[in-house]
Amino acid sequence: MHELTELIRQDMKPALGVTEPGAIAFAVACARRHTSGAIRRITLRLNSGMFKNAFTCGIPGSSEVGNAHAAALGAVGADPDKGLECLDGITPEQARQAREMVTAGMVRVEMAGISSRIFIEATVTAKEQEASVTIRDTHTNIVRITENGRTVFEKPVPEDVPDDGAVPLIHRYTLAQLRDYALTVPAGEIAFIRHAFEMNLALCKAGLDSPKTTYARYLLAENGGRLISRDEQATASLLCNGAIEARVLGLPQPAMSITGSGAHGIIATMPLYAACQVQGYPEEKLLRAAALSYLVCMYIKEYSGKLSAFCGCAIAAGTGMACGLVLLRDGDADAMARTICNMASSITGMICDGGNQGCTMKGVVAVDAAYRSVSMAMQGIAIDPIHGINGPTPEQTMRNMGLIASPGMTGTEKTMIDILEHKQKGN
Repeated sequence: MHELTELIRQDMKPALGVTEPGAIAFAVACARRHTSGAIRRITLRLNSGMFKNAFTCGIPGSSEVGNAHAAALGAVGADPDKGLECLDGITPEQARQAREMVTAGMVRVEMAGISSRIFIEATVTAKEQEASVTIRDTHTNIVRITENGRTVFEKPVPEDVPDDGAVPLIHRYTLAQLRDYALTVPAGEIAFIRHAFEMNLALCKAGLDSPKTTYARYLLAENGGRLISRDEQATASLLCNGAIEARVLGLPQPAMSITGSGAHGIIATMPLYAACQVQGYPEEKLLRAAALSYLVCMYIKEYSGKLSAFCGCAIAAGTGMACGLVLLRDGDADAMARTICNMASSITGMICDGGNQGCTMKGVVAVDAAYRSVSMAMQGIAIDPIHGINGPTPEQTMRNMGLIASPGMTGTEKTMIDILEHKQKGN
């Protein structure tokens, strides 16, 4: 198996609801497993990205939103053996218990610092014991567990990522090489990507059936009342953003995530699926386009960090998806490079203000930008590399896109957190 295939396979994961509430619930559920007796309190410490992304996010199995409710649900009903799908099967009684815990002030949420590096420390204090679980870098990567202050599990992890000169796997490839891989990898080797389309399409359909959604029904009407119409871009926007809205509102169906985000996974795949449904491209071509889309998204995210101040869904996944559209239209590596320049010069800098219904509107913008960028690039029209953050190579442009987020937007992240905390206090 090619190392890029394995990279994709390991990164693709089902996630129920927005990934951050799921990760919070998972951490608390793991800590709860190490305690006994009635719960007295839960203390949650989060990095800024985690705090922001779950701040007003819908939670599967609950009509509530936010960090505290995700933590309470993790304590009373989550199954940690299910990972990011740990909230699957939450009952109305468990949701009621969680609401009562939050109302009673039993859940405290604290900021642990401004950082794009994932950090969760969940402490459950019960009648008999107290336990803490610490997660770093990826949403379910437990690095430390304590019971009554005694460490019972620990995985070595540096406080800061060392600058040891090691180049991440994805950055060892050029855009042309990623394209060559996508075009030549045996189709059977990437057939597993099909599950992403199946899962994300089911999520979109759930959104269309739910009274909670609003954008999904608007986009359906805009598409002539049909899930698949003859309008490729309208169909792409519906399938993509209907699924995103369902996810951020907490509907109980999973999304197939990439780079730790369901919305990234949706944007990277569903417009491509729509294009194939409308234009009749063969499934093998769709799988190849999706593989390239994933890899370009990963390339940018490796620079920006998992949780940053810019919208990786629109910028990283949107750029990946745009390159996938070029592949579907038989464009060459130069057309893809032009597409990346157009995307970099248009939507780079879009902020991430958390996992919420606004993600749907950002997805609408990403699809629109991708289609325009690709159409122009296929005609040889692109922002010249001498302008703005574009680089002399597509690799440099993607690097610059990522650097805008981290370290570039650290101050923006702090400002957004200040705004959210101000809202939290009711001001």
